[in-house]
Amino acid sequence: MHVLVLGAGYSGMAIARALAGKADSVTGTTRSAEKAAKLEKAGIRPIVFDGDTVSDELAAALRQTTHLIQSIAPGRDGDPMFRSGSADLAELAPALRWIGYLSTVGVYGDHGGGWVTEDMLSKPVSARSVERVEAEDAWRAFGAKHDIPVAVLRLSGIYGPGRNAFCNLANGTARRLIKPGQVFNRIRVEDIGAATSYLSERLQGGIFNITDNEPAPPQDIVAEAARLMGVEPPPEMPFETAELSPMARSFYGENKRVSNARIRETGFEFSYPDYRVSLAQLWQTDSWRGQ
Repeated sequence: MHVLVLGAGYSGMAIARALAGKADSVTGTTRSAEKAAKLEKAGIRPIVFDGDTVSDELAAALRQTTHLIQSIAPGRDGDPMFRSGSADLAELAPALRWIGYLSTVGVYGDHGGGWVTEDMLSKPVSARSVERVEAEDAWRAFGAKHDIPVAVLRLSGIYGPGRNAFCNLANGTARRLIKPGQVFNRIRVEDIGAATSYLSERLQGGIFNITDNEPAPPQDIVAEAARLMGVEPPPEMPFETAELSPMARSFYGENKRVSNARIRETGFEFSYPDYRVSLAQLWQTDSWRGQ
């Protein structure tokens, strides 16, 4: 197994780590030399990729890649591997056996707090989610054309070491915004790595929600982290009067409960099935600060 992670950022590095002990080689792309050094330190072969030009080094890596994970967000021009003028991916990567595409539960749009599954039609609201649906379709069409299984992993709110409510409380940015009825799903970054590894080893294609078991109000997570830290939580603040960036406010425009039943039915088990288990582990192991 020769693994290539396009966009080895927070989630991509977790995937690379999960596969490192099972693969013959793990390569990850990044946009800067500084981040490349971080990948190398983690035991991942780094390649600098600007998202547009496939260098000779990246082309050589693609030629031997058997398992490809795409973690680079698409733009208005579509996925970087399928943009007009891009080299033909089938020719670049003749050894491909499996593809994993990291998407978002944002593709479901707003469901008024109701449950959503992979079988429900996508109805994205934000432009970035519309772009994700188009990229999902492009990868699935590519897989169908070349008889390569494609797993679309729809991720909920990502957190883990270095990115969590403890960090926000410690640096003074935590807020308890109250919007009645609002819930979100979340996912520990290590579970993203584990789910990707699980699907890739089985050459499993399809659409999977990679998310925790318990959609919950965002203020509850802050309160639980504060309890574990032994500090006072920030005061509750009405969502309507809070100062938020347009992107942050847009997240609250979508309210849904996302089911993870499909991936669990395959036999996969989440290590961090809800925020209470996850926050307790981060605090007890003192890993919440990250590296």
